[in-house]
Amino acid sequence: MQALRLRVARKSREAVGVAAFELRSIDGSALPPFTAGAHVDVLLRDGLVRQYSLCNAPWERDRYVLGVQRKADSRGGSVAMHDEVHEGAIVGIGLPRNLFAMAPAKRSLLFGAGIGITPLLSMAEVLHASGQTFELHYSARSPEQAAFRERLATAAYADRVRFHFSAGPGANRLELPPLLATPDPQARLYVCGPPGYIGDITDFAAAHGWRADQVCVERFGAATASSEGDPAFDVVLARSGRRFTIAPGQAIHEVLLSEGVDVPLSCEQGVCGTCLTRVLSGVPDHRDSFLDASERVRNDCMTVCCSRAKSPELLLDL
Repeated sequence: MQALRLRVARKSREAVGVAAFELRSIDGSALPPFTAGAHVDVLLRDGLVRQYSLCNAPWERDRYVLGVQRKADSRGGSVAMHDEVHEGAIVGIGLPRNLFAMAPAKRSLLFGAGIGITPLLSMAEVLHASGQTFELHYSARSPEQAAFRERLATAAYADRVRFHFSAGPGANRLELPPLLATPDPQARLYVCGPPGYIGDITDFAAAHGWRADQVCVERFGAATASSEGDPAFDVVLARSGRRFTIAPGQAIHEVLLSEGVDVPLSCEQGVCGTCLTRVLSGVPDHRDSFLDASERVRNDCMTVCCSRAKSPELLLDL
């Protein structure tokens, strides 16, 4: 992965448990361009790599802004960002990538919950600047837990922002029927947040006639099912002919790395697509949140960080 070395110019508290990081080049030069919805890989200690959305406007080439929520069940990334990355620190990041890109639409509906607001912030900036019609619906438990709330409340597009709080005085949970009960064939939905939140919106939209190609989703994490009771299977590497047995409870990438096979990795949850690998024969058991339904049916690629096999053997293009 090509990496940039950037300086943490500012670190600030944006909400309960959420910190913002403003990254700038060390020599003051312009940063590589990005598009709304993009993220970067942040390289942390001990080879830890985590993805965070860029939440500033894409035309701001002098900085990248990230929002990071400290998670109680952190696998190390959010804790490292909060406790070890301070103002003035130098961090390595990958070049911006976009798996949540916007597409032309007559009207855009942005739905974010919790830290899922981050990629939608850059989208809102672009939609407003280009004079497009949009609404942003932001759900959080309380105002104190709504990251970037002041920025949204004072933005030039503040009249298009709706806050939805599930607890405390004046609670006003997100109500989907008024927004999605009647599908708009010229609109597009963008959804980011916890799995349950995403599922509620995508299921409701599908049940009420919204087309799958109108709904774009970004997942920050995936529920991981235990593979302890799954059968073992073999993985064969087409380029070398090497064969490995993947036992119950093991992941393909873990076995390959332990045997010295280089596998690109990032999230290790089947969310980012970094480890996507071509399947030459065999039937994958897709357990990721990256591939869509049509891509899964083809069975010509798989995420080796979390997916397994339905067939006794997989031949991979490695």
